[in-house]
Amino acid sequence: MAAAAASSNKAKIARRVIEVLDYFDDDHREATVMDIVRRYNRPQSSTSELLSSLVELGLLYKDPISRSYSLTPRAALIGSTGQSEIVQRGRLVRLLDRLVAQTGLSVALFGRVCLNSQIISWRAGARASASARNLFGGLQAPLSETAAGWLLLSTVPQPRRDGIIRRLNAEAPDDRKFSPAEMAARLLACYDQGHVEGPVGYGSKAQVLAMLLPGQPADHPLAVGFVYGVEDKVNVPGLLECLREATDQLLGELSVDSTSVQRLPTAA
Repeated sequence: MAAAAASSNKAKIARRVIEVLDYFDDDHREATVMDIVRRYNRPQSSTSELLSSLVELGLLYKDPISRSYSLTPRAALIGSTGQSEIVQRGRLVRLLDRLVAQTGLSVALFGRVCLNSQIISWRAGARASASARNLFGGLQAPLSETAAGWLLLSTVPQPRRDGIIRRLNAEAPDDRKFSPAEMAARLLACYDQGHVEGPVGYGSKAQVLAMLLPGQPADHPLAVGFVYGVEDKVNVPGLLECLREATDQLLGELSVDSTSVQRLPTAA
């Protein structure tokens, strides 16, 4: 019993560490203890202790005057060398930043975590919709409840896909159950088109126009999309073209031989 409790406590600590790192983004370069407490509804004393530990580990800086915290380069680089080239060389970050700069809309990167869709990265645009105000990186929702989730689920081959659909429906609350046949047809359309427009989910009433990111491993698909309010006047075909052009440029960069480096014989 004691061992199970200790294991559960370790899992909670790991979750809270990730929550802290997820908090920081373009709109939140610094954070106080209370910022973390309010967003994640955590106890103040244990949150303060956790942040101090992350400072000791070199993952956070602490400003001695404002007593606010910010990320260190180590926090950004941990694990980066084990990632694909688009992540390791910062190309994916540049893609997200480019889309925000071009449109002013909020942009999200989505991935699949078991039976959930997750916002891996969130970029709030200047035209950010009020309905998307509570969205941030790390949020998860069942694949069946988000348009990006439909897109990610559409990449799963049959018959595994139908099995996941049945399981999602069986585990959904009564007010969120759906027709498996209709969901199967929706996923087929997503797969054929490679993009989707629909509810962003995650407790928000905003919409998303998302597209699969080409060249990703079959078991680890990624989708990138614009997030906007239903009241916003957006040019969906224009936004889709913007997504395609940006990802085409990303793939073009990947096609350049990164090993073609001019060697300097006198350098060593």
